[in-house]
Amino acid sequence: MKVIAVNGSPRKKWNTATLLDHALEGARSVGAETELVHLYDLDFKGCHSCFGCKTVDGPSYGHCAVKDGLRPLLEAVPSAGALILGSPIYCMQATGEMRSFYERLIFPYLEYADPPRSLFPGKLKVGLIYDMGMPEAMAQKIGLEGALALSTGITSVIFGQPEVLFIYDTMQFDDYSKYAAARFDPVKKKQRHDEVFPEDCKKAFAMGARLAQ
Repeated sequence: MKVIAVNGSPRKKWNTATLLDHALEGARSVGAETELVHLYDLDFKGCHSCFGCKTVDGPSYGHCAVKDGLRPLLEAVPSAGALILGSPIYCMQATGEMRSFYERLIFPYLEYADPPRSLFPGKLKVGLIYDMGMPEAMAQKIGLEGALALSTGITSVIFGQPEVLFIYDTMQFDDYSKYAAARFDPVKKKQRHDEVFPEDCKKAFAMGARLAQ
């Protein structure tokens, strides 16, 4: 089995990338082949609304018709056994790059039927990892998990029910004194990073191992 992880963060060595690294390590621990893709390395945009993927008997029916830097990744997904999408939370949603990728990934497989049906060939195990600087209590207060639930629901229609992992209260910076971030206590942030984030990484490892089995 091959497991593909997609990093929706512009940072290749920070929280999201670290969690994905551990998820892929978990996948490799049960014998999977793995690949990590950084979206910010690719030259692409979101859905072009060309409807090539919906044109009956067209050459791109059920597939994204756009030929750009995202195409190799989109073509690799159907042959993968599992897909793990990771993104930090920006403005209460996944990053713009992840959203653009998600449009291009999901829409071609979404058949305009009532009820909607999937054109994806087979099943795909999917993991969604969201990490954020806000504490869990704040995320729950503003209904963040509910705001992200629609993506989870659409993913389940296309590929099957995904596994979702929320990681809270992460460190945004190495040195908080350099940035305007008075609402955060750097000492508490560092303590949580040292004590809790390793446990979060273990959860990501376990997710990767489960998805690869």
